[in-house]
Amino acid sequence: MEEQKQTYYFNIESGEVLDQPAEPEGHFTLIATGEEIKQFREFLVENYKADWETFGNAHVPFRDPDRENAEYDMTMKGIYAMVYKLGDAEAKNHVRNMGILDEQQLNR
Repeated sequence: MEEQKQTYYFNIESGEVLDQPAEPEGHFTLIATGEEIKQFREFLVENYKADWETFGNAHVPFRDPDRENAEYDMTMKGIYAMVYKLGDAEAKNHVRNMGILDEQQLNR
């Protein structure tokens, strides 16, 4: 039995995935199963951890900032790839127009 998809709303600024939009604008509409949203939320936790590591590394002198930010950049691209995969037409169009993902990343 296949799990039914539902509509969720993702705010990139707050990192929240909600059943109802908190704001009239500023969110992505996602159509996903509960399992897909669970995986998406787990990825958001990884991004949060990478963000804190980047913050901590910023306070250590003589480090390579490009290398230190690589994990955060990777998780952000992963989030946008998932928004593209699960998003409605408007979300897909927004991510595509951002130009941060290549065709291979968009079609995973």
